[in-house]
Amino acid sequence: MDGAVLLIAASEPCPQPQTKEHLMALSIVGINKIVIAQNKIDLVSREETIKHHLQIKDFVKGTIAEQSPIVPISAQQSANLDVLIQSIEKTIPTPSRSADESPIMYIARSFDVNKPGTPIEKIRGGVIGGSLLQGRLKEGDKLEIRPGRMVTTGGKEKWMPIETEITSIMARGERLKEVTPGGLIGVGTKLDPSMTIEDSLVGQCVGLLGSLPPTWNELTIQFHLLERVVGVAKEVEIPAIKVGEDIMLSVGTATTMGEVRRVTKETIDVKLSRPICAEEGSRVAIGRKIGARWHLIGAGVISSST
Repeated sequence: MDGAVLLIAASEPCPQPQTKEHLMALSIVGINKIVIAQNKIDLVSREETIKHHLQIKDFVKGTIAEQSPIVPISAQQSANLDVLIQSIEKTIPTPSRSADESPIMYIARSFDVNKPGTPIEKIRGGVIGGSLLQGRLKEGDKLEIRPGRMVTTGGKEKWMPIETEITSIMARGERLKEVTPGGLIGVGTKLDPSMTIEDSLVGQCVGLLGSLPPTWNELTIQFHLLERVVGVAKEVEIPAIKVGEDIMLSVGTATTMGEVRRVTKETIDVKLSRPICAEEGSRVAIGRKIGARWHLIGAGVISSST
């Protein structure tokens, strides 16, 4: 992401637990171009809106969002949305990106576009969606998808890359011959639609044949923990990560469980329940189950893999 809009409801005291978690996540991944949208101002008085504005200022003081503009809006009434868009354009300028590098895209969606009962000769291949991080893609490109699909040979399970070809590219409702980074795209492929149904390829990495990082089953992560758990009503200190513990790891659009095998002051070694495709140096969000849901407890970078 190049920037973010932090949405805060004026009808609730600020900050709410989830708002703290969102701001912490932005800080961890280094996103400092932030616009704060103070929504639902139509539900409160002018005086309450001003009071809430001051609560937001106190909340972001000393954080990466301290200098961020706060735009009061009513999405329901379409009030001030033009000002919000103007603020986004000013605060989050479109960066220059190299289109000459080898393309990489993380899959954020995958689906079957065929309606039930479609004749077999008219069936279209599966569609994958996401954001192109670098490079360019065009119709006819041969693609590789990693980690791919799991196959069983000789009684052993193994992940094999998937190969396919681009048949179409859609962006903002238009069909394009070629795309470069910026915004979401949908890529039509020659994949069997059964491979893409119900977001089954989310978390995979896509690029040209032979250009992607390898698939990793184990990782060493240089990490740091937050001081307190955010996203809960009553914040508590975060205990150290222990050997044998299961933690949730998010890299790109991939989310996988990791069993902790070794812990030092600066690194953890984890065995992944589901492999990932990522470069060394990629950012990792670390989660732990607290109560009924997973919460962000720390972050790190991949320092080595096996």
